[in-house]
Amino acid sequence: MHKAFILAGVCFVSAMFVGCESGSDPYSFLRRPLQRRSVAVSDSYRVMSFNLRTATFIDAQNHWNLRKKLVVKSINTFSPDLLGTQECQASQARYLKEQLPGYQFVGVGRNNGKADGEMCGVFFRNDRFIKLDEGHFWLSKTPNKPGSKSWGSAFKRMVTWVRLAPRDGSKRAFYFFNTHMDNSSQMARVQGAWLLRRKIDEIADGRPVIVTGDFNTDSGTTPYQLLVRGPQDWRGYLIDTYRQTNPVPGLNEGTRHKFHGKTTGDRIDWIITTNNFTTVSAEIDRTKYNGQYPSDHFPVTAVLRLQPGSQFAGHRSTRAGGS
Repeated sequence: MHKAFILAGVCFVSAMFVGCESGSDPYSFLRRPLQRRSVAVSDSYRVMSFNLRTATFIDAQNHWNLRKKLVVKSINTFSPDLLGTQECQASQARYLKEQLPGYQFVGVGRNNGKADGEMCGVFFRNDRFIKLDEGHFWLSKTPNKPGSKSWGSAFKRMVTWVRLAPRDGSKRAFYFFNTHMDNSSQMARVQGAWLLRRKIDEIADGRPVIVTGDFNTDSGTTPYQLLVRGPQDWRGYLIDTYRQTNPVPGLNEGTRHKFHGKTTGDRIDWIITTNNFTTVSAEIDRTKYNGQYPSDHFPVTAVLRLQPGSQFAGHRSTRAGGS
């Protein structure tokens, strides 16, 4: 037992200096000036989806306390206008709010709708948007009941959403949804996808929508097909921004790497939108810093442009999801 604790301690310390020369500051890069990418601010929205990995002692050298600065570095480097997070505990949310003063945060714990449990917390830039409305619902048969779960879900799962309007008045308001679907039950993911579509129709009512999330499934599954159709059917369904800009599936699109950096596997983290948006670019961010990854998931990013017009060009979902 003592040996296990000693080994964990060694791993914690060594992680602070992986990839650094003797005597160097492992976090000196955090103090370098950040450069925002050269896409016109008024013409686009920069969106990031980031599963933070919850703070748990079992991660040893990859514990949140040893990589939280890297998470902030990743966020600041991309400089999103909209950030959807998953596995965000209250303590992690507090830290990020302190480190990201230019953003407003909306999120509640999945266990009770307050601060208990992981959040699907969203951040948006204060200087770009005014929040018009916000809400939360649970992926269950009783979506308005905090802490509810159904369909064999291993954990309580939820969605957080906000309605935002650009401060400069240049574009119309839109909705931003963020979710984390179950990792265990395929039925929970299928029913969750149906529920998410119905709620988007109900809440957004044809207005522009951006959805971020860890869906715990890839493009070859029913939940994906319920939310996203192929290019010939994009009108009426949600658009997979990554596939729109990377139309040929590859072998290295995995987004969960368990801190090993592997690129194979399933692409389970998505940014999807209604067809009011044009995707300028979409990427999987595989950056590591001094040999360490910010999370066990690669963050995914997209740059989007909102098209002229006011309504979603597709049809509304009508099929119910099961009782």
